Amino acid sequence: MSDNRELGRDAIHSPSFGSSDAELIERRCLHQGFFRLDEVRLRHRRFEGGWSGEVVREVHHRHDAVGVLLYDPERDAVVLVEQIRAGALADPVSPWKLEIVAGLVETGEDAAAVARREAREEANCDVNELIELHTYYPSPGACDERVTLFCALVDCGGLGGVHGLEEEHEDIRVHVLPFNRAWELLKAGRLDNAMCLIAFYWLAAERASLRARG
Repeated sequence: MSDNRELGRDAIHSPSFGSSDAELIERRCLHQGFFRLDEVRLRHRRFEGGWSGEVVREVHHRHDAVGVLLYDPERDAVVLVEQIRAGALADPVSPWKLEIVAGLVETGEDAAAVARREAREEANCDVNELIELHTYYPSPGACDERVTLFCALVDCGGLGGVHGLEEEHEDIRVHVLPFNRAWELLKAGRLDNAMCLIAFYWLAAERASLRARG
């Protein structure tokens, strides 16, 4: 039993395999639109030795993204944006979602610079300090996107209204909420996307120290 526990502990710190242990046999584009859908054929090494047979998967290929939780430590308030989401059209309550500021990272762009730009475009907000939280795959079984998540310290005085880029048909309403009210919405299931949940649980743990800085 102790040997198994040691093996599990080592596996956490060092992956069992690397990129050279997977072979891409073929990649074929099935659809190219705003995003791209590929069919990939691959094989990989197996935990008990040898190689797998050919595995066929569809992979949603898209740009990496950033998410930015705007937080005002002086007012203990957060800034959320509300907009319609095509992926939630069948949502039983509403396809309009409350989210943190977010945007796509184009090739060659710096994630932090994109975070600052999106805060300005979506919420008309200037960022004072940017804290990087995590980089993660939202759904690595089907999508190659990686998300870099930030918390931005801001002054939310005077924020509100409707913003977004006209040429992209964005219609984004800005909400400034006390942290406790936003937390109630999270607990009630109103904040129901991964970026929001990860960022808010981080903020719940770090909020006191952020407020104590001033």
